[in-house]
Amino acid sequence: MVEKVSFRNKAVEIAGHLHLPGDFDENEKYPALVGIHPAGGVKEQTIGQYAKRLATHGFVTVVYDSSYQGESGGEPRLLEDPTIRVEDARCAADFLTTLPYVDTERMGVFGICAGGGYAISAAQTERRFKAVATVSAAPMGEGSRAFLGHPSPLSEQIKTLELVAQQRTAEARGAAPAYAPFVPETLEEIDDNTPDLLREGYDYYRTARGQHPNSKGRFLLTSMDKMYAFSAFDQIPELLTQPLLLIAGSEADTKVFSDQAYELSNGPKELFVVDGATHIAMYDVPEYVNQAITKMVDFFAVL
Repeated sequence: MVEKVSFRNKAVEIAGHLHLPGDFDENEKYPALVGIHPAGGVKEQTIGQYAKRLATHGFVTVVYDSSYQGESGGEPRLLEDPTIRVEDARCAADFLTTLPYVDTERMGVFGICAGGGYAISAAQTERRFKAVATVSAAPMGEGSRAFLGHPSPLSEQIKTLELVAQQRTAEARGAAPAYAPFVPETLEEIDDNTPDLLREGYDYYRTARGQHPNSKGRFLLTSMDKMYAFSAFDQIPELLTQPLLLIAGSEADTKVFSDQAYELSNGPKELFVVDGATHIAMYDVPEYVNQAITKMVDFFAVL
């Protein structure tokens, strides 16, 4: 059972879906989860499918389009601001606390891809989240500074920031916004040197496999300075004391980030490796998603 819901992050109205257990009884109390979608994604894609499955196991689960994206409000459109993405998750927790059938002492957070990084970041300082799980985690700050774990030269980072500065000036003077793609936009952009993440990202986001009209697959170029300044992992050793579950495919080129988060954590933690799965395969391939859901249901039983 799915209900359309909305809540606010300051002046921005957030559009969400609330997934309820099949035998839902509003007089009962349920554990609840906040789900955070990948960069460029929307609530109807992989995060919604995970939410639907988790709800069948008794979790009230809210997923939503992030501020400035999908059906949610906010200008400029397609801004990817990590700090606002983390605040969206806090506001989703606020929303859950207003529901009389939610046990506010039994709330957790999970995220997929960039959403996994945001889930970790939020849980470091949001104590209402009692547990955090990630699938194919790809933290936006760390990932922008070190693509797939390979550090970008500082000279290249500075060059990008100079470009962002020029674009901001141009837009302040009336120029049209500039965008960058999260994944290749055409098959012609893919060759033998294209990383699996991007090759499979095209197959998921640009074809009938996972395509959705509200998922534009691109972001404002002027988001880059915010990405470079952000870290999802910086306070893990000190502040992430809640149980942490990291799920990653054995063949995922982003597994390096789950490995990093695992090493940084000093609290209860588990790295669950799904044999044979790639980053994007964890989005929708049944044999891999089934393993992730089973693991997450067991994990969130701590709530």
